[in-house]
Amino acid sequence: MKKLMLAAAVFAGFTAPAFAAEPVSPHTFTGNLTVASDYRFRGISQTFREPTVQGGFDYAHSSGFYVGNWNSNVSGNQYPNGASLEMDFYGGYKFEPVAGLTADVGLLKYYYPGARIAGVKADALELYVGASYKWFSAKYSHAVSDEYFGFTNADGSYYLDVNANFEIADKTTLGLHVGRQKFENAGAFDYTDYKIGVSRDFGFATLGLAYVGNNASKTSYTFANAAGTKSKDVSKDTVVFSISKTF
Repeated sequence: MKKLMLAAAVFAGFTAPAFAAEPVSPHTFTGNLTVASDYRFRGISQTFREPTVQGGFDYAHSSGFYVGNWNSNVSGNQYPNGASLEMDFYGGYKFEPVAGLTADVGLLKYYYPGARIAGVKADALELYVGASYKWFSAKYSHAVSDEYFGFTNADGSYYLDVNANFEIADKTTLGLHVGRQKFENAGAFDYTDYKIGVSRDFGFATLGLAYVGNNASKTSYTFANAAGTKSKDVSKDTVVFSISKTF
C-alpha cells in the first residue's frame, strides 16, 4: 500500500499543471536624483559655479520608444527674468541596426520658464542622432529653433560629442568626453570642451569626480551678479563632485 501511495504521489507531481512564469512588462519606469558641486552643461557652468540639485524620470517601451523629463536649478545671473530653473523634455527611439550597435534618434526641448537673455527667450529645441558600441558613443545635436539659448537666427547651431567609458575596477568607471559647440552667427561663443571623470557605484548611490575644461573665450562667458558686485567666468576649468542615485 505504501508503495502504491508513493507511486501515486510521484505521478501526481508529474501531471500537476505548472505555474506560468510572470510575463515581463514591456514598460520600464526609472527616476534619478543628483546633487553636485556645479552644473556643467557642455563644459559651461549653468549655476554661476555654485552647487546644483537635479532630478528626472524616464519611461521606455520594449519597442525602443522612450520619453522623459529632467530638471535642474540654474543661475538667475545667467538666465535672468525667470524661475532660475531648467526643464528638459525629450522623446526618441532606440534600435539596433546591426548586432551590438545601438542607434538613438530623438527631439529635446530645453525650457527655462520666463527666462530671457537680452530680450530673447533662453529656450532651445534640438534634434539629435546618436550611436553607441561597447565602450564608445557619439552624438550630434542640431538646433531646429530660431531662438537657441539666448541667440537668434541660430537654427544652424550644433553640438557634437564623443565619449568613452571603461570599467577599470569592480563597479568603477573611467569616463572620457570631448565635444564641440558651434553657434550660428555667433562665432565668438564657439568652443571645445572636455571631461575626464571617475565614478563608483556603492549601491546606496554613485559617487563621481570629474575634471571639466574647455577653450571658451573668457570674455564671452563672464557674467555679473544681479547687484553688479561680483562677476565670474563660468567657463573656468573646474573639478566637479557629484552624488547620484537611479531608482
